[in-house]
Amino acid sequence: MAGRRFEVDVSPETLARSTLGAARVGERVNLERALRLSDRIDGHLVSGHIDGTGAIDGRETAGNAVIIAVAAPAALTRYMIVKGSVAVDGISLTINTLEPGRFTVSIIPYTGGLTTIGFKRTGEPVNIETDMIGKYVEKFLSAKPDPSGPSPPGVSMELLAKAGYIK
Repeated sequence: MAGRRFEVDVSPETLARSTLGAARVGERVNLERALRLSDRIDGHLVSGHIDGTGAIDGRETAGNAVIIAVAAPAALTRYMIVKGSVAVDGISLTINTLEPGRFTVSIIPYTGGLTTIGFKRTGEPVNIETDMIGKYVEKFLSAKPDPSGPSPPGVSMELLAKAGYIK
């Protein structure tokens, strides 16, 4: 590393899922340090692992903020909820509105001035990381037991009846 330059290795997975492969020399990117397990969690759970890409779909001023609309595949928006979290280009944000294939976020002046989101124009691509909790919940709910192993404990009609919840 010398001055304002450094080198990193990039995996094929990163290039396939993110906008990094199309980045040009001198283009801004957001770099965030990883959370240490001993740190206080004060916000969204963002791992830094990109789920896919979207594009800026619109910008509109609202008071001191800019409302940014992002077009994203429905395969990503399915893991989002209004007032839930999403990371756009690594910036942890709260979802204002949501529909299949599109969501909006509010960018305050501080965030807009210090991150790439404030400089993005309509049509420009962005990296998207959805909330990891939604992905875990879906996986747990859709898991099928391994027929060769013991049945995992779970909620069944029999268990609910035994506990007095149903007759």
